[in-house]
Amino acid sequence: MDEVQGSAQSVGCLSGEVKEQRLRLRAVDLYGHVSGAMSQVRCPPVSGNHVSTSKPGDDAAFFTPEQDGRFTATELTRGPWSADAQHAGPPAALLGRAIERCGSSGEMEMMVARVVFDILRPVPITTFEVSASVRRPGRNVELVEASLAADGLEVMRAAAWRIRYADGEARRTRPTPAPPGPATVGPAGEFPGWPDVGYHMAMEWRFVAGSFTTAGPATAWLRMRHPLVVGEEPSALTRVLIAADSGNGVSGELSFRRFYSINTDLSVHLHRMPVGEWVCLDAVTTIDHDGVGLAASTISDERSVIGRGLQSLFVGRR
Repeated sequence: MDEVQGSAQSVGCLSGEVKEQRLRLRAVDLYGHVSGAMSQVRCPPVSGNHVSTSKPGDDAAFFTPEQDGRFTATELTRGPWSADAQHAGPPAALLGRAIERCGSSGEMEMMVARVVFDILRPVPITTFEVSASVRRPGRNVELVEASLAADGLEVMRAAAWRIRYADGEARRTRPTPAPPGPATVGPAGEFPGWPDVGYHMAMEWRFVAGSFTTAGPATAWLRMRHPLVVGEEPSALTRVLIAADSGNGVSGELSFRRFYSINTDLSVHLHRMPVGEWVCLDAVTTIDHDGVGLAASTISDERSVIGRGLQSLFVGRR
């Protein structure tokens, strides 16, 4: 652990508060095999030792595009485990955006049917290079890969299968009904342990079942309060991806103040894109006594179920 602490100190993004320092050390320890490389990532320009307590304006977004094609994360991306690290939802959506915009090798319109994200290390709140390429071209299916890097260091990657639309060539099965809609419940209340400004404030939450303060399975509707990228209307895919990483958060089985539950990956399977702004996660988390867990989410829009999401979890005491 002394070696990990030394590597974590070299990052230079630790606050002076002991509690925050320990939390970040644990985050680095989770990815201990790359903790030394983390020192290459510069501190986020928006936070450092100071965390804003002001509410974001109506013109705020999760990411700001730079003139050189890179993107700078804002405080709206901040997650619950560190003041200097993002919730995985926003960077997953940014990678999804790159996958959607990556040119297809064929003439047929395609849909992202499956995307798997590997979270290689804590994703800092900083400026990123985003890249995407077609790994396996095809007329009917294509494999697209995308990468998110800070100062040349890859922090998150994605692999997605795109499947061509075939209008009228298949018999549609009966859709699975969605849970009761967001209009049937009020806004979520307390967010225990979260920073004042972050991902939780940038999303609107409505629980049909469960809550952030109740352990166990939960059904929650999520909607973006702000665009993913300044000046852009979020696509249907990015609306799903920015929400899908919250399955373990809404269905936590352990006290948020006493335990952390960090996912190393996220996989999302879709048979159609959502219609409208709201995305529902009907989620359940399973944890083994050795600290390995799995969060599974059934994903819906207001019409019906549209897919599934899975997250592998590293669980431990704070």
